[in-house]
Amino acid sequence: MDLSQNTALGTGGSGGNGMLAAAVNDTAAATAVDDPKQTLNQVINSIQKTLGLLHQLYLTVSSFNIASQLPLLQRLNGLVTELDNMVKLSEKCNIQVPMEVLNLIDDGKNPDEFTRDVINSCIAKNQVTKGKTDAFKSLRKHLLEELEQTFPDEVESYREIRAMSAAEAKRLAQAQSSLPNGDVKVKAEL
Repeated sequence: MDLSQNTALGTGGSGGNGMLAAAVNDTAAATAVDDPKQTLNQVINSIQKTLGLLHQLYLTVSSFNIASQLPLLQRLNGLVTELDNMVKLSEKCNIQVPMEVLNLIDDGKNPDEFTRDVINSCIAKNQVTKGKTDAFKSLRKHLLEELEQTFPDEVESYREIRAMSAAEAKRLAQAQSSLPNGDVKVKAEL
């Protein structure tokens, strides 16, 4: 659809209700794009254009008379064309929305509730995992204390082996995180 068709449909220039609607070059929007963000932006723009067309259609229908039949048909055709364009663009988007979010929206609830519930669930699972980790650390410490009382020489050699292993692992990690110019990658603390 080019600019002249947009104007004929009442989507370019004056929208028939005194509002100025932005003309969009749909040939550029329909071009196949590999960039997911750009494709998503095109889908969002198509949704906004469809909402504008629906608003114009509503205005035309609410003040319908015989003289407005042709603009009504043109706007309906424009809406169908834009919906077809939206479907084509959306096929290029790979966005997965959890069914729980859609069910919440269908129930008239805020989808942010789903996000809050997921975060709270993650926090609870994190606390359980942290508790298990702390319990294993405590068990390890207790076992080492008991073993040290019973087998002091073996525990000492175990600690030496452990220290050498940790030093080697640290050296390997530093070697992997060094940049070609000799600098070291530093992980930002969150």
